[in-house]
Amino acid sequence: MNDNDLAAIIVAVAAVIGVGVLVVLAASMQRALKSMERAVDALVSETVPVVQELRATVVQTNQELERVDGLLETAESIGGTVDSASRLAYLALSNPAIKAIAFASGTARAARQLRRTNGDA
Repeated sequence: MNDNDLAAIIVAVAAVIGVGVLVVLAASMQRALKSMERAVDALVSETVPVVQELRATVVQTNQELERVDGLLETAESIGGTVDSASRLAYLALSNPAIKAIAFASGTARAARQLRRTNGDA
């Protein structure tokens, strides 16, 4: 056996070991890939119903927001009507009320004056 034969045997053994390592690595990668595939399938099977439920919740929330918006518009309208009615009531009742208070005050003052005048005599 000469040096060339020994080198060929060493290269052949190294190639077989290299191929063995590559086979082991390929098998490990295949297991990892299958594990990732199962994880992705589980993730999809769990997230799709959650996303559908979230979509339904968003639709319902939008409907409720539209309803609340309508209620707020109605409340603003009622507030404006109440404000107008109170302003009208103030305008309608303030002048007569002021006159009635002034009349009562004047009457009370006149009654006191009469009592003083009758008390002196």
